[in-house]
Amino acid sequence: MNDPRAAARAIDALKRGWPIAIAGADGIVHLLAIETADAARLAEFDPGETADILISSTRATTLKLANQRDAADPGRPVQVARVPWIDLAGAVALADPAFDLATPLKGPYRAVPVTAGDAASAALELARLAGLLPAFFIAGTGTPEVRITPADIAAYDDSNALMIAARARLPVEASENAEIVAFRSRDDGTEHVALILGEPDGQPPLVRLHSECLTGDVLGSLKCDCGPQLHAALHAIASHWGILLYLRQEGRGIGLINKLRAYSLQDQGHDTVDANLRLGFAIDARDFGVAARMLALIGQTRIRLLTNNPEKVAQLSAHGIDVVERVPHKLPSNPHNAKYLDTKRDRTGHQL
Repeated sequence: MNDPRAAARAIDALKRGWPIAIAGADGIVHLLAIETADAARLAEFDPGETADILISSTRATTLKLANQRDAADPGRPVQVARVPWIDLAGAVALADPAFDLATPLKGPYRAVPVTAGDAASAALELARLAGLLPAFFIAGTGTPEVRITPADIAAYDDSNALMIAARARLPVEASENAEIVAFRSRDDGTEHVALILGEPDGQPPLVRLHSECLTGDVLGSLKCDCGPQLHAALHAIASHWGILLYLRQEGRGIGLINKLRAYSLQDQGHDTVDANLRLGFAIDARDFGVAARMLALIGQTRIRLLTNNPEKVAQLSAHGIDVVERVPHKLPSNPHNAKYLDTKRDRTGHQL
């Protein structure tokens, strides 16, 4: 039986810089995440300094190691032959496109056949779940902290294990009549919250799915529209009654640190879509199944959805939530986020 908790253990191991193994249908690979490795751990993992490098096809395309067709799928792995001059610092420069301008004369690199393709592809997805760059030292031997299968990673679904952990009254600026409900995953401990504003009136609640954005929600970043969207949504919901779901899916599901790397790439001239792709991630890696589960747990499966993103409607509908109306959520741009908003409209289908 597939064990989603095994994937949670593997994610924890990667974050700590420990090696893992993934056993696929065509072989076993032992992996050490480049981002969290240090010299001592790398020497222990690969004493002969022969472990190849595993990266995503989108990153490989930038390095001229894959064709443009490969770049359409960031989940396709590319294996790069290890040569003596690729030490840990060289591997980091190879893996992280944010360093490309600082170290423009990298290489030459040579792509080789991928070891255990399905396990290698699963490793890239596991890196995303861990909030790490999709880049590994890959070898055929070693003593892993965790051994899993691609099926374990595919079975990893935060929404299935979600439960209500606590709830309390929470007066907020938008409404003094508010209740906060905290949810926790039994698999990995991830926490999400819902803020219920007002009292049910027999009509479907107005619901906003808001993905966590530390830079926008807390620090007031002008590079995105997240902070203004959050506060406007709270007031819109409070004027009727409804629910704000605050989802722990920073950076469209790639994590805070990778989002900051994407910001660095945007400063180099790439838009938000190309920045995610160059890092080796999907354009939008969020899973709104967790939002559907939260709504079901608090007994609201028929809603009005405050969003410009048709994908949210589609995913909620696929998970059994009846979206009776999509309510546009429009706010003015500023000089720092105008291009970002244009990209959301033109490249990710947002109806602004």
